[in-house]
Amino acid sequence: MVKMVITVPGAPKLPFSPAIRAGDYIFVSGQLGSVDAEGNPVVGIEAQTGTCLKNMKRVLAAAGASLDDVVKVTVFLRDEADFTTMNEVYERYFVADKPARSTVIAGLALPDMLIEIDCIAYFRPGH
Repeated sequence: MVKMVITVPGAPKLPFSPAIRAGDYIFVSGQLGSVDAEGNPVVGIEAQTGTCLKNMKRVLAAAGASLDDVVKVTVFLRDEADFTTMNEVYERYFVADKPARSTVIAGLALPDMLIEIDCIAYFRPGH
């Protein structure tokens, strides 16, 4: 199986890849919502969830895929009180054929992070 690093133009240089394609699967690294594309702070769970999912769409697009190809999502929330609002935003992005999902309440890497979301997509070009 060939492994391919997916890069995203303008993405910050980090010690991991935005995504890896392995065969027909695309493994997207955790997407943050605490800063926007210009580096400005994003405040609140609703805005941060939207930013995470927009970032995920951008990474998938760089791999030639879309949210429709996502089969598994993991959501990491700092505060369980944000679960309902996160779900409301999430449902705007995954309308039909919702992927499998796990949600974990966890400490996150940066103090301003309220959420992090990663995913696995199954994508066969030309099919």
